[in-house]
Amino acid sequence: MKLHRRSFNARLLVLCSGSMLLAGRAHAGAYEDFFRAIELDDAARLRELLARGMDPNTLDPKGQHGLFLALRGGAAKAVQALLEPADTRIDSANAAGETPLMMAALRADVDAMRALMARGAAVNRPGWTPLHYAASSPSAAPVKLLLEQGAAVDARSPNGNTPLMLAARYGSEDSVALLLAKGADRKLRNDRNQTAADTARLDGRESLARRLETGNP
Repeated sequence: MKLHRRSFNARLLVLCSGSMLLAGRAHAGAYEDFFRAIELDDAARLRELLARGMDPNTLDPKGQHGLFLALRGGAAKAVQALLEPADTRIDSANAAGETPLMMAALRADVDAMRALMARGAAVNRPGWTPLHYAASSPSAAPVKLLLEQGAAVDARSPNGNTPLMLAARYGSEDSVALLLAKGADRKLRNDRNQTAADTARLDGRESLARRLETGNP
């Protein structure tokens, strides 16, 4: 039986449209599964998706890198799975300029920090640095590690804050001591004309503020 050309083309268009729709749904499902696997710390599912061609650098709807999200959520097995592909962009920054190493430093995840730096994560960068984030952590361990790796002790953030200022307000006194021992300048001022002693007082840390002023922490 002869099929009219116009009818044939119409049927072909329907078939192609259906295939594209199914492909789109499959892609959307993989996208959702990828971020769900990160949330659940499901390394096996992540590896399966990556083996099927999922890009490890896929961003969520808010522009967050999968590796950053895994670190933020404390999903250690997912972090390991996302570090395995050679094409994972280790220093991918979000809209706020935050990198995976910065998040690992804030969470004091020293093992992840070492793994990231072994893959070439930048210890020093313009603006906010991993050391700023480490100094804000309640643990001194990430500060110690970054200083050992050559982190700039007096790095200035966009608003002029130094790691010492953040440690004085949010971090541990051990972090303050480590930064001072490495030569941090306690007299520097941020854009609000505050020194490290001033930032310590913002959080009610009067004793630390006095020690910073006298140079005897």
